[in-house]
Amino acid sequence: MKKLPVGISNLREIIGNGYAYVDKSMFVHDLEETGKYYFLSRPRRFGKSLMVDTLKEAFEGNRSLFEGLWLENRRDWEQVYPVIRVSFGQGIIGSRSELEEKIAEILYFYEQKFGVVSDFKSISGRFAQLIESVSIKYNQRVVLLVDEYDKPILDNIICRDRVEEIRDGLKNFYSVIKDSDAHLHFVFITGVSKFSKVSLFSGLNNLVDITLSPMFATICGLTESELVCVFEEHLKGKNLDDIRRWYNGYSWLGERIYNPFSILNFFREGLFRNYWFESGTPAFLLQLLTERHYPIPAIEKLEVGAELLGSFELDNIFVETLLFQTGYLTITAHEEVLPGEVLYRLNYPNFEVKKSFTEYLLTCFTRQPASP
Repeated sequence: MKKLPVGISNLREIIGNGYAYVDKSMFVHDLEETGKYYFLSRPRRFGKSLMVDTLKEAFEGNRSLFEGLWLENRRDWEQVYPVIRVSFGQGIIGSRSELEEKIAEILYFYEQKFGVVSDFKSISGRFAQLIESVSIKYNQRVVLLVDEYDKPILDNIICRDRVEEIRDGLKNFYSVIKDSDAHLHFVFITGVSKFSKVSLFSGLNNLVDITLSPMFATICGLTESELVCVFEEHLKGKNLDDIRRWYNGYSWLGERIYNPFSILNFFREGLFRNYWFESGTPAFLLQLLTERHYPIPAIEKLEVGAELLGSFELDNIFVETLLFQTGYLTITAHEEVLPGEVLYRLNYPNFEVKKSFTEYLLTCFTRQPASP
């Protein structure tokens, strides 16, 4: 029985140490063959970082990690690219200065790795020169991967002044991407939320959002066929109907998806529990729901237009948008009510989320002081 990769998002560690692995390498091929600039939003602990790492290993030409996988014989492994991977996943950034310090550390790491020197002191100047210098030195365009692009914002979203400063700092950093086009081969940006291009990616009009693309609906998470195939031994003696009720149900306009974090923990512990919910609940989302006295029953009967499933601004945040993007609601049905106008029906994805979320909300509401 293969080991369970609970909390592991490093492809080399998973493959090298014999962990169970669901092959998502076909998406590397599909992404590279169909475009250049991509954006993907998925809830936390859904496999985004592992997908980013898979892209990194493929573009760096590490064929040995893909032996027996879909991509092995479908890629020119002599075509190697320098990869710059930016991640804001570790730690909590609490100010603009801390953000710039973090970015400076990332830039310094890659300047040392690729043996290039910067003549600039500004963050944007150093970033632009890093991309250009690496591309020229290695005579190859750069692959840029950005993981948890929005975490510094989400960590500070309750504090308006601080979060606006951090947003502006990120916007300054990401603004480099557009003008570096000639030196970039591929760009992949991922996170939980979807802020508008105006907020963070000004000018990057060719950034393709694949969040609700049926072609990439299963890029993260587990389909039922993947679950049954890869975890066959772990499923022995367990009721698949119960597992489906607790942990399946997520949809991004494609096949229903199981929550990978909950599934792996369920196999390890052998108990039905709220693994994903207990791993962290956004304080800002709960604060927003309680402050607005959002009716709990209404959550199960939501019908929204595409604009509420899309991006948002810091000064115009819809509860429904946050609930969907953070994974507490999912799409259960959709229909085109008018040409170009789609209506989406939202509901809890599964029993784990419904049970834990409603219980938590009820507790929060009952703790609220009575109105005078």
